[in-house]
Amino acid sequence: MKKQFQAIVVGAGPAGSSAALTMARAGLDVALLERGTFPGEKNMFGGILHRMASIEEVVPEFWTAAPLERHIAKKGTTFMTGEASFHVQHETVNFDHAPYNGYTIFRPRFDRWLAEEAVKAGATLITRAMVDDLVLKDGRIAGVTIAGRAGELIAPVVVAADGVLSFIAKRAGLRQPKFDAGQMAVGVKALIDMPREVIDDRFGLVRDQGFANEFVGCTGGVRGGGFLYTNYDSLSVGLVFHLASLRTSAKTPYDLLNAFLEQPQVAKLVRGGRLQEYSAHVIPEGGYNMIPELVGNGILVAGDAAALCNATGVNLEGINLASHSGILAGRTVVEAHERNDFSKTTLKRYKERLDLSWVMKDLKGFRNAPKMLHIDRIYNEYPELVCSMMEHIYRIDGTPKTSIPKLIMREVKEKVGLKNAISDLLTAWRAL
Repeated sequence: MKKQFQAIVVGAGPAGSSAALTMARAGLDVALLERGTFPGEKNMFGGILHRMASIEEVVPEFWTAAPLERHIAKKGTTFMTGEASFHVQHETVNFDHAPYNGYTIFRPRFDRWLAEEAVKAGATLITRAMVDDLVLKDGRIAGVTIAGRAGELIAPVVVAADGVLSFIAKRAGLRQPKFDAGQMAVGVKALIDMPREVIDDRFGLVRDQGFANEFVGCTGGVRGGGFLYTNYDSLSVGLVFHLASLRTSAKTPYDLLNAFLEQPQVAKLVRGGRLQEYSAHVIPEGGYNMIPELVGNGILVAGDAAALCNATGVNLEGINLASHSGILAGRTVVEAHERNDFSKTTLKRYKERLDLSWVMKDLKGFRNAPKMLHIDRIYNEYPELVCSMMEHIYRIDGTPKTSIPKLIMREVKEKVGLKNAISDLLTAWRAL
């Protein structure tokens, strides 16, 4: 038995639901497919939803309705070794007024809410729907089949928003069969229950303010970093590893995570909390250089499936890019219906829209950022350098002080080497 739609979206994450919402608002009959029992069930995300101007366009003042946790009023970075740490923090009143710069969220709650907005607009949500093949007609994609269910879902266009390991993009021949581990990362997270008043007191927060902190030098020499984000009554604490570096290290993510939680600098922040769950997630870290083909005859690729993730070493952005790409994909499908043309020639307007948007401009502008993140010294030598230098600056022991320029030069030579430091500085300059 066949079921006919005007468009099919595979994946009810931020990209897929944004695409379905956009198309449904325009009057199209859209099927939104989700392999879990509800949108967000299969997602691990313990972090920040950055300012989403695109969602504000389709759901004005969405922050008043969406299931958000805290708004980020403070951001910090901690350089650490096994014995010491140096912390810098940024706080501004500009991030303490709605619409806020970013929020902590739980993906299961947020994804379900966004999918429900698409349903309210007229989309048909189909859960427990694992797509196992594409339907082809006259050399173009014309629908999908679902594992364990008879018949086909037919539509003149399919939006692939099924995540970083996108089966749909692979089956359509838009991406390589195998991934380069050098372009991938894996995140592991612990969710720790903690009373709201303890979080407020420990991190100096009031009202719905939140704190986001990144850690450098906490991954046992593996390329990567740590994070801690405050929710209403819990902490999201975890690590993100470069996949190729993790594989060669022969270390396990959860052993490294447990060691991170036991570090003195982190242990005091999570003290008194109760571990609720562990989870893990693959992240496209290669940025602009790993974006696959985005358009084919009867298909568009959006979100993580399109590798639209910006990992600069300062921020890790994904949801806001995914949502905006979904909206642009949805607008392109609406336009294709107006023309009654779903060929690659018409659908390439999606790529043109992306290229003109802040999404692709940011990704292109920071296309060399992954090269900086591949400098191994960032994860050992430089945190040691920073902590050692600050210890010498603050130590009062009755001996003559070394001038700061001489101290910096001495520490650089001892911990990193002058040539290495110059080389790393040039790499970072080109990347950022």
